[in-house]
Amino acid sequence: MITLASDFGSPYPAAMKGVVCRRSDARIEDVAHDLPRQDVRAAAFWLTQTLPYFPPAVHCAVVDPGVGTDRSALVVRAGDHALVGPDNGVLLPAARELADEVEVFRWAYEDPESSTFHGRDVFAPAAATVHNHGVAGLDELPRTARTDSFVDLWFPDPTVNRDGARGEVLVVDDFGNAITNVSGEELAAHTDETVTVNGRRAPVRRAYAGVEAGEPVVTVGSHGNVELAVNRGRGDDAFDVSPGDAVELRW
Repeated sequence: MITLASDFGSPYPAAMKGVVCRRSDARIEDVAHDLPRQDVRAAAFWLTQTLPYFPPAVHCAVVDPGVGTDRSALVVRAGDHALVGPDNGVLLPAARELADEVEVFRWAYEDPESSTFHGRDVFAPAAATVHNHGVAGLDELPRTARTDSFVDLWFPDPTVNRDGARGEVLVVDDFGNAITNVSGEELAAHTDETVTVNGRRAPVRRAYAGVEAGEPVVTVGSHGNVELAVNRGRGDDAFDVSPGDAVELRW
């Protein structure tokens, strides 16, 4: 299996699929092609939330603001999985979710057909090649070379004390739920209470429907993090937050 993820929208992913089909017999699965445009951190977060649910596969993920520059191409081995994409940090958080230890390889490529579409000309061919040779055979491929020098990406840690937590919004999903970097475990003792979010009081509930439609709620999402939401509405609007904004929770 080869999975594809990008911020390309349509129809660009179709060209990537065509390349994979011409070069391999891999089953192709789309993760998403509407990831936030040129937002490497958001893409990395969503990959951590989706790729661990796949069986062993080659994952081609391309959110690449540096396309056409001298940034490298990488293949990351994470257990029985391989991740293929640009050297900008987008692959590493998901790789660490897939395996305790990861190995990073640079992928050598010649001048591609286009300097603006490496998803088609560099990464899709690389994914097909890795699929054909097997993840275990990465060391033997002539285009790969192990490296300890690459762009890494880590999500920031919150600051937590007995009175509350300080963190930030990592992403906002299509429903408007603002997902923070504060662990949901911090809310465990406060379910069915109210907390203050950036000075605004809001109830803590286990589900969106724990409040009336249109009302704000603080909950724990499927990702395990504290989420600022509105039942049948947009939490980012209600709490006036965007990705990267600071969030202060007080119990």
